Amino acid sequence: MDIIAIVLGLLLLIKGGDWLLDASVGLSLRLNIPKIVIGMTVVSFATSAPELIVSIKAATEGYAVLALGNILGSNIVNLALVLSIVILISPIDVTPTFYKIDAPMMLLASLLFYIFSLTDYVIIPLEGGILFILLIVFLIFLLFFQKKAVVEEDHIPDKVISSPLQIILLLIIGGFCLWLGSEVLIKGAIGLASTLGVSERVISISIVSIGTSIPELSASIIAIINKEKAISLGNLIGSNIFNILAVIGITAMITPIQIQDLKLLEIDFIWMLLISVLMFILVFIPSKMRLGRWEGAILLSLYFIFLYQLMG
Repeated sequence: MDIIAIVLGLLLLIKGGDWLLDASVGLSLRLNIPKIVIGMTVVSFATSAPELIVSIKAATEGYAVLALGNILGSNIVNLALVLSIVILISPIDVTPTFYKIDAPMMLLASLLFYIFSLTDYVIIPLEGGILFILLIVFLIFLLFFQKKAVVEEDHIPDKVISSPLQIILLLIIGGFCLWLGSEVLIKGAIGLASTLGVSERVISISIVSIGTSIPELSASIIAIINKEKAISLGNLIGSNIFNILAVIGITAMITPIQIQDLKLLEIDFIWMLLISVLMFILVFIPSKMRLGRWEGAILLSLYFIFLYQLMG
């Protein structure tokens, strides 16, 4: 039953996020908000909604391990699993914005996240506010100074909903699915951890994080199959930035996030930082400004090593 609850919870979160995304984009376009702004703000928040709802729900109910494990696991999955599968199928060229903007911001956010967690084993509302303010500053910088860094066509859905009634219904249904999905997922994850005799950290970093990263993975594979432009490295890094600055930032502002399992700090944070730095190096070595199949194999191998030590 716990496995069924986790699968059902993930399905509700994914579908709820999709409906919320469609409704949000439709509403934004009806309000004549430029697409570049929608791609940077509305869509980014909507696609992070499942992680945000799960993290807030878990943290407020005393399961901060689930909240932190989900974000750390999702960031690792984005770079070591999703990106590796994408470049194993079809190598991608990396734009200069990677080392000028995207990677430095991701590494800064990751380091701040680690420092705030390490100092007193709790991320307080003030620290959450700092993370969220950093996100706003970053978005303003992109909007006014680096518009070319935003690949809006990768974000805005092809079919935009314009009917006010449809928008309202999807907002309500999407929000309800996110709430219900978070309830079912958290209960299933806690139950499965208890049944298997493993920690909530292991479940959140493995099963839950992979589940919440399914939309990114499926979108990438579909784009490659349709011979369309595959999801860019910048977009995956952007997802990691939002996971930290938006999800952790907003969650911590609502309720302090306690570090209940020190293995999150001693192991999982280190893995996230290691994979982030390695991915940066692989962009330049051996092939400059290109990620190919060899790099994909290295990243995928690292992910399996990470899972092996996690289960050990």
